[in-house]
Amino acid sequence: MSHVIQEKSKLLSRVRRIRGQVDAVERALEAEKECAEVLQQIAAIKGAINGLMSEVLEEHIRNHIASPSITDDAERTQGANELISVLRTYLK
Repeated sequence: MSHVIQEKSKLLSRVRRIRGQVDAVERALEAEKECAEVLQQIAAIKGAINGLMSEVLEEHIRNHIASPSITDDAERTQGANELISVLRTYLK
């Protein structure tokens, strides 16, 4: 996953922001904030998670499926199978 390593700081920043959003939901629940406020925070987390997933998926596709440097069909098939597996889990 060298392509993830190349984007490591960017991805870690996203994860840290998501962690902060989750912590904010916990604080809101502990403080018994209004449902609408909590729902808005949850929706923001979902959007942030989707953005992170999109970023990693795009890099996976570019580097493990669509890259012209992949000349081995087995390697390309493995990348596609990994993607299919993740998408099945994600879309459940």
